[in-house]
Amino acid sequence: MFAISQKLPRARCHARTTLSVVAALLALGGLWSNGTEAQQLPVPAAGLPGAVTGAQEVPDPGLTYKVVFNLSSAGSLDAVHPMLLRVAKYLNALAEYGVPPARRQLTIIVYGPATQFVLKDAVFAAHNHGKHNPNVAMIDTLRQAGVITRICSQALLAQHFEPHDVLPTVELDLWALSTRVNLELHGYVVEDELLPGK
Repeated sequence: MFAISQKLPRARCHARTTLSVVAALLALGGLWSNGTEAQQLPVPAAGLPGAVTGAQEVPDPGLTYKVVFNLSSAGSLDAVHPMLLRVAKYLNALAEYGVPPARRQLTIIVYGPATQFVLKDAVFAAHNHGKHNPNVAMIDTLRQAGVITRICSQALLAQHFEPHDVLPTVELDLWALSTRVNLELHGYVVEDELLPGK
């Protein structure tokens, strides 16, 4: 009986040690090898890029990501524009690798055939046989996550739209060219649209 009572404290100590190790591993589960914590995805519906073991270039939480995305192509009237989804996935990747919101400075410049995708739903429907604008929710979600969407006024004029036709979460600029040049001079990297599947 005495021998059994001597072993009990050791068993309890071993159990406490095991629990401590498990707790530490769980705490580290949300950390990357560089010690930064993965964050909640800003746009969960957009998902993440596919994970590849041994990838060398990944988002760096020590950098400030100043990126301007050009959105000018015509897209489907029934689905979110692929470029908006691409921006959302990139934003998610930055968050997943621990880049803090203050270092995610993303802007979308809309012009050309894509202009209609920043119109208020009623205006969009009036020009597209009653269809709803499938991009409204995504643009609003991106805005809440800190992504700024800007529309070229020259594109609005060319397509006979008015500033009040534009979604309230979208900012109005004089000209896509001047916006892009200004942002580049402020250190932004320009990301053009890619072919499908890229």
